[in-house]
Amino acid sequence: MLAIYLKDVLDCFELTDGLLPGITTANACSNYSMTRELQSTREASGIEWPALRNHIPCMAHIIQLSLGAFMSSLGVKGHTKSWEAHEHDQQFGEDKSIDIGKSQRLRKEGNARINKVLAMRPGLATIIEKLHIS
Repeated sequence: MLAIYLKDVLDCFELTDGLLPGITTANACSNYSMTRELQSTREASGIEWPALRNHIPCMAHIIQLSLGAFMSSLGVKGHTKSWEAHEHDQQFGEDKSIDIGKSQRLRKEGNARINKVLAMRPGLATIIEKLHIS
């Protein structure tokens, strides 16, 4: 289905004669299906466009998914408020009433997570060194 819409856009911008060098997408399965379907429609038009070579998954999305899995393994949770709730709090103020015991417990849990991350630093440094990332 997405390939049909993509083909319409390509036709609209006259990118029908092999001028499309590649497509960068998020990593949703539907995008992989779309590029395979695009390959089929291109081949039917006599244009070589190998989806495996021309479909470029978004690196930022890959990093985000990896980081999310990493943070989840540490027990770190992201923001759980909706955008509307956050905006409401910005406009009308948040309820700041939190008991001291809960505050101390949260601080202790946060410090434990930080210590887990710090303990991983030597391993991460080794990985970065092996990947030649500076």
